[in-house]
Amino acid sequence: MEVGGRVLLQDASFTVRAGDRVGLVGRNGMGKTSLLKVLAGESPPVHGAISRRGALGYLPQDPRIAGIDPGLLAVTHVLSGRGLDRATSRLESLRLALEENASPKNVARYSRAEEAYRDAGGYSADGETRRIAGGLGLGPDRLDLPVRVLSGGERRRLELARILFAGSDLLLLDEPTNHLDTDAKSWLMKFLASYRGALIVVSHDIMLLDASITRILHLDDAGLVEYRGTYSQYRETRRRDEARLAKVAARQQSEIKRLSSLADAMRHSTEKRARKAKTLDTRVVRMKAGALSGPAKERRVAFRFPEPPHCGQTVLRAEGLSKSYGGPEVFRNVTFTVGRGERLLVMGLNGAGKTSLLRILTSETEPTMGSFRMGHGVSFGYFAQEHEGLTPGKDVLTHMREQSSQPDQTLRALLGMFGLPGKRAFQNAGTLSGGEKTKLSLAQLVAGKHNLLLLDEPTNNLDPPSREAIARALGAWPGSMVIVTHDREFVQALEPERVLVMPDGTLDYWSEDLLDLVSLA
Repeated sequence: MEVGGRVLLQDASFTVRAGDRVGLVGRNGMGKTSLLKVLAGESPPVHGAISRRGALGYLPQDPRIAGIDPGLLAVTHVLSGRGLDRATSRLESLRLALEENASPKNVARYSRAEEAYRDAGGYSADGETRRIAGGLGLGPDRLDLPVRVLSGGERRRLELARILFAGSDLLLLDEPTNHLDTDAKSWLMKFLASYRGALIVVSHDIMLLDASITRILHLDDAGLVEYRGTYSQYRETRRRDEARLAKVAARQQSEIKRLSSLADAMRHSTEKRARKAKTLDTRVVRMKAGALSGPAKERRVAFRFPEPPHCGQTVLRAEGLSKSYGGPEVFRNVTFTVGRGERLLVMGLNGAGKTSLLRILTSETEPTMGSFRMGHGVSFGYFAQEHEGLTPGKDVLTHMREQSSQPDQTLRALLGMFGLPGKRAFQNAGTLSGGEKTKLSLAQLVAGKHNLLLLDEPTNNLDPPSREAIARALGAWPGSMVIVTHDREFVQALEPERVLVMPDGTLDYWSEDLLDLVSLA
């Protein structure tokens, strides 16, 4: 595979059979998402071939439910996984035709359609749909709403529900636990552990990989290495392999150095010893060609946010905010303030309006009622959980220029700090992996030199070292923040002063006792 002229994978061969549950792991940007796209048939490989059998269920990292009727009910979208939405509509049409004219032809047509519908599980489909969606955290009230009113996280869970309901022979899942609370993650782990088809999953969720995976494919430096067992077992085996490889590489280099020194000592002596030195040189060349390189050390990731510009004492004030999408209100009468340097954590169950609130504060949507205003000298930056601010077809450096007038050299150095060095600056942002998109969005926040950050799940798709690094950087940053996250460790690092509980808009001081609720909210 190649992306942006960069080789991501070379000469890889593997087989996945029914019952295999494979975890595809590696650092951000190594090509995991690109490999899933190739396996799903969404992009072709540069070389090689892929053979698939049976029905495919593919969950991309940023699923877009596009091209559907804006008024389509969420439950109908899930039913479409097996084509039961069309079957239901056709059966109803035939029933109405039968009521108007009970001819033998209409009776036969309705009977055939009804039998096919029954055999496909049509009569039990609604219950099964709601069971799967409920397990993923989408309650019956959300399933009966149009897809367009669901939040980005809810739409992602809806698409996952549709794929699981379809009963495919092969599942390709890219970060399936994004936006899932603890209960939903546990349900998904049990579902995948009992799944009888073939599964390949990309995830940074160690709990999922340990509970549901029996094989690991490690993608790094354009190579693919297979390990048996869970993620934790893979980490231990890889640690031992790296230790063994380091010892072998050290011995080889020591021997190469010894022979080279011996050859140098002989080179300017007698003719016989000079011939011996030449023989040693040839031996050293062969050893260097076949020498192992020591294992690449895991690079320490470090990010840094600049000092925020000075602003007034009150950074943000919201009064009586309410939001409705044409039906029941998502939240109502939410009032709060954010002071200079204060960190406000927004908590609430899925669908409680956390993302809707942030979109109102960025003026992307209008509140149904209420108002808000930014304080004196406030410059805000917004991290959107679905990377809506990134434009496919536009390169990485252009995205940075839109946020800052600093020289390209400075912007490219900033991109390098966020793991997007060199030619990545000219890569189409639409071809970046999910983790790389997250890093680009964070780099944009740094380039913008803001004093208020509105963060909606900023650690999604990041590998563990990057997640820890961004937590450290923001934990040390003295600016103001409004944060939505399910990441317990991230909240611990940020130490918020207050918490806003949605949809009621209840304000309270932060307490460590609330930490267990973070992953549930």
